[in-house]
Amino acid sequence: MFKHPKSLDVYYRTQKLGRLALAPDRRCVFEYESEWISNGFSISPFYLPLKSGVFTGRAEPFNGLFGVFNDSLPDGWGMLLTDRWLKEKGLNPAEFTVIDRLSLVGNHGMGALSYHPAQNDLPNVELNHPLDYYANEVAKILHADTSAALGEIFEKAGSSGGARPKVLVNIEGTEWLIKFRASVDPEQVGAIEYHYAQLAVKCGIEIPETHLFDGKYFGVKRFDRLDGQRIHVHSAAGLLYASHRLPSLDYTDLLKATMALTKDFNEVEKMFRLMVFNIAIGNKDDHAKNFSFIYHDHSWKLSPGYDLLPSVGFNNNHTTTINGKGKPALKDCIELAKLTAFPVKTAQRIIDEVTTTLQTSRSKT
Repeated sequence: MFKHPKSLDVYYRTQKLGRLALAPDRRCVFEYESEWISNGFSISPFYLPLKSGVFTGRAEPFNGLFGVFNDSLPDGWGMLLTDRWLKEKGLNPAEFTVIDRLSLVGNHGMGALSYHPAQNDLPNVELNHPLDYYANEVAKILHADTSAALGEIFEKAGSSGGARPKVLVNIEGTEWLIKFRASVDPEQVGAIEYHYAQLAVKCGIEIPETHLFDGKYFGVKRFDRLDGQRIHVHSAAGLLYASHRLPSLDYTDLLKATMALTKDFNEVEKMFRLMVFNIAIGNKDDHAKNFSFIYHDHSWKLSPGYDLLPSVGFNNNHTTTINGKGKPALKDCIELAKLTAFPVKTAQRIIDEVTTTLQTSRSKT
């Protein structure tokens, strides 16, 4: 029987860091533990600074929830699975508040945060079947086939985000996120994403280890797990309270936020390179959740890149604009550099490196 908790204890790994509750106006309130204030860190520096007192969430864009906790919730594929699973249990998804849904995430969310009381056990991440089996069951779910193994796929999805169907599995001691084809994807989408992941590495972009399983399923090693430890991950959407469902950011915002958060120009340079790569390959699905930061070894860094492949975006525009333009040219990156005090020589060098690498790669194919 599902219980609707009025509040949740929030943990970072095994340490309680605060308490989260839902106010009568449907906005959430949060307070850090005093011990965490003494010994911890701000889990969301722009909106939840490390200090005593009760914080109140904004009504939008996360339904009254704080951005950092919204990062723990599934969206897209994960939300579809969750709602289907609830209906199968005879429950009405519309009656589940953000607190209820975080309780469902419990301790199996992405990143390092967990929520108690948890209403669901840890997912089964063992690879019990060939990947073709999971792909087939995913296709059934997408077509609303009631014969699909919904419960089994639900427990392997964790709280993963994004629109593409995916499962979280353990293969020979390594935790992988493996993607499957959505109905709108080309047949060879796995091979396409793997190809562009390799190009990203050649262009100097840090990405997690990738693999093309069975020659068709794109897999990425989870970067929120390191040596058995959970790593705190915060999306740009959650950090800046920016919707990922609609265009809400400019790369100017991302460059400035990266400097403000990391205080490290090397991280800003990584973000600039990622922007150039996205423009060069036509990755227009560059929404606010496709950029993240990680907190590790007492400092914030830009996360490894992910979801890097050509895509349509909004009306064939980049979801994140470049100096206000939805259909930018690489020269617009130079103008953006000037606006953000990013060294123009460095900007030109990065553009030259990325474009030369991509041209060389295309000439070989």
